[in-house]
Amino acid sequence: MSLPQVLQGRLSVPVIGSPLFIISNPDLVVAQCIAGVVGSFPALNARPKEKLEDWFIKITQALAAWDAAHPGQPAAPYAVNQIVHRSNERLLHDVELCMKYKAPIVITSLGARTDVYDAVHSYGGIVLHDIISNEFAKKAIDKGADGLIAVAAGAGGHAGVISPFALVQEIREWFDGPIALAGAIANGGAVLAAQACGADLAYIGSAFIATEEANAPAAYKQAIVDGYANDIVYSNLFTGVHGNYLKPSIRAAGLDPDHLPDGDLSTMNFHEGNTKAWKDIWGSGQGIGAVKSVTTTAELVARLTREYAAAMARLESLQS
Repeated sequence: MSLPQVLQGRLSVPVIGSPLFIISNPDLVVAQCIAGVVGSFPALNARPKEKLEDWFIKITQALAAWDAAHPGQPAAPYAVNQIVHRSNERLLHDVELCMKYKAPIVITSLGARTDVYDAVHSYGGIVLHDIISNEFAKKAIDKGADGLIAVAAGAGGHAGVISPFALVQEIREWFDGPIALAGAIANGGAVLAAQACGADLAYIGSAFIATEEANAPAAYKQAIVDGYANDIVYSNLFTGVHGNYLKPSIRAAGLDPDHLPDGDLSTMNFHEGNTKAWKDIWGSGQGIGAVKSVTTTAELVARLTREYAAAMARLESLQS
């Protein structure tokens, strides 16, 4: 196992900040990259679609300026998340902009598309595809993905139900490429644990919601700070795909989080301007008990880095 060339020597801690629908914006992405983790955003967050080019310009110029001023400490690369589900009518437009600005990493979700992979590879970018099972992992690699994001039990948003230990173990039986692991990871010890079970990187989302740069309401950030694993419910009602959500936001919407009806794929819609399903119902993973305050992104990454080093030291002491 080894990191892709684009990541080598660029990370302060082996973490990808996951793309957070509505929440991830250029300010958060730039702050993540400068702090030394991969910053990412869903292309669909830039609305209308013409705004996406402005986001590319802002991110690439800010990171170039940082690198010029800090030649010995280059920023981590950024990533763009593309929803390749058939209902995403702007996919072609968004992929063309990834090609124009040579997005270093593209994260694909809800479908594996050879044409998208070929487009990213045409300029030297890499593709990581998120999956919730070994079966989907094989399909993505067969179609040309460079690496995988294993979305295991406990992850925020659209998450799977398989234990991270089992999921990574099954994938590692046949795949030796890059794997990022998602699933209730919110401190540096959990980052090291992800690597110990076979992943190369941790994929962290919920902890970044409670940062100053994140485009989330103050009440959402505070709910992350106040929440614990028992405050998360797993449901497919809101988008048609199962995901993890904060119970307080569901109650605020007038629903009983412990007795939710089932949804179906007809509730999934990625047409321009549709943010309703995610605006008032707040996604979150089970690891939020580690988040104790709203901080800057730099402070969060510094905490993860310290905790990661401390976990490494503990491990070394056990081995001595």
